[in-house]
Amino acid sequence: MADFEVKLPSLQETSGDDKAGDSAKVSFVYVDEGEAVEEGDDLIEMETDKATFNVPSPKSGTIKKIVVEETMVLNTGDLICIIDV
Repeated sequence: MADFEVKLPSLQETSGDDKAGDSAKVSFVYVDEGEAVEEGDDLIEMETDKATFNVPSPKSGTIKKIVVEETMVLNTGDLICIIDV
Protein backbone atom coordinates (compact mmCIF):
# COMPACT_ATOMS: atom_id res chain seq x y z
CA MET A 1 0.00 0.00 0.00
CA ALA A 2 1.13 3.54 -0.71
CA ASP A 3 0.41 6.93 0.79
CA PHE A 4 -1.60 9.40 -1.29
CA GLU A 5 -1.71 13.07 -0.28
CA VAL A 6 -5.13 14.68 -0.75
CA LYS A 7 -4.81 18.40 -1.38
CA LEU A 8 -7.47 21.07 -1.71
CA PRO A 9 -8.30 21.45 -5.40
CA SER A 10 -8.90 24.80 -7.06
CA LEU A 11 -11.89 26.40 -5.37
CA GLN A 12 -13.16 27.60 -8.72
CA GLU A 13 -13.41 23.97 -9.92
CA THR A 14 -14.86 22.60 -6.70
CA SER A 15 -17.40 25.31 -5.85
CA GLY A 16 -18.49 26.00 -9.42
CA ASP A 17 -17.88 29.71 -8.77
CA ASP A 18 -15.56 31.15 -11.42
CA LYS A 19 -14.89 34.13 -9.14
CA ALA A 20 -14.02 32.04 -6.07
CA GLY A 21 -10.91 33.11 -4.22
CA ASP A 22 -8.04 30.87 -3.22
CA SER A 23 -9.13 30.18 0.35
CA ALA A 24 -12.11 28.71 2.21
CA LYS A 25 -12.97 27.62 5.74
CA VAL A 26 -13.37 23.98 6.78
CA SER A 27 -16.92 23.78 8.15
CA PHE A 28 -17.11 20.00 8.74
CA VAL A 29 -14.79 16.98 8.67
CA TYR A 30 -16.64 13.82 7.61
CA VAL A 31 -13.90 11.23 8.20
CA ASP A 32 -11.71 9.97 11.04
CA GLU A 33 -8.22 8.52 10.99
CA GLY A 34 -8.37 4.76 10.41
CA GLU A 35 -11.66 4.99 8.52
CA ALA A 36 -12.03 3.30 5.13
CA VAL A 37 -13.19 5.55 2.28
CA GLU A 38 -14.24 4.91 -1.29
CA GLU A 39 -13.40 7.16 -4.20
CA GLY A 40 -16.04 9.90 -4.25
CA ASP A 41 -16.86 9.77 -0.52
CA ASP A 42 -16.98 13.23 1.07
CA LEU A 43 -13.91 14.08 3.16
CA ILE A 44 -14.63 17.65 4.25
CA GLU A 45 -17.13 20.44 3.77
CA MET A 46 -15.75 23.86 2.81
CA GLU A 47 -17.40 27.25 3.08
CA THR A 48 -16.72 30.54 1.30
CA ASP A 49 -18.65 33.79 1.46
CA LYS A 50 -20.77 32.64 -1.47
CA ALA A 51 -20.89 28.83 -1.41
CA THR A 52 -20.65 25.64 0.62
CA PHE A 53 -19.23 22.55 -1.07
CA ASN A 54 -17.81 19.12 -0.27
CA VAL A 55 -14.38 17.82 -1.20
CA PRO A 56 -14.60 14.15 -2.25
CA SER A 57 -11.90 11.51 -1.89
CA PRO A 58 -9.97 11.07 -5.14
CA LYS A 59 -8.95 7.51 -4.16
CA SER A 60 -10.24 4.52 -2.19
CA GLY A 61 -8.28 3.46 0.89
CA THR A 62 -7.88 4.10 4.61
CA ILE A 63 -7.47 7.55 6.17
CA LYS A 64 -3.95 7.49 7.58
CA LYS A 65 -3.73 11.09 8.80
CA ILE A 66 -6.05 14.10 8.84
CA VAL A 67 -4.28 17.44 8.98
CA VAL A 68 -7.30 19.79 8.97
CA GLU A 69 -9.78 20.79 11.65
CA GLU A 70 -13.10 22.57 11.56
CA THR A 71 -12.76 26.38 11.28
CA MET A 72 -9.31 26.16 9.64
CA VAL A 73 -8.83 28.30 6.55
CA LEU A 74 -7.28 26.40 3.64
CA ASN A 75 -5.79 27.61 0.39
CA THR A 76 -5.76 25.82 -2.95
CA GLY A 77 -3.11 23.09 -2.77
CA ASP A 78 -3.11 22.74 1.05
CA LEU A 79 -2.92 19.19 2.41
CA ILE A 80 -6.23 17.79 3.71
CA CYS A 81 -5.29 14.23 4.60
CA ILE A 82 -3.17 11.23 3.69
CA ILE A 83 -4.86 8.08 2.42
CA ASP A 84 -3.24 4.65 2.49
CA VAL A 85 -4.30 3.33 -0.92
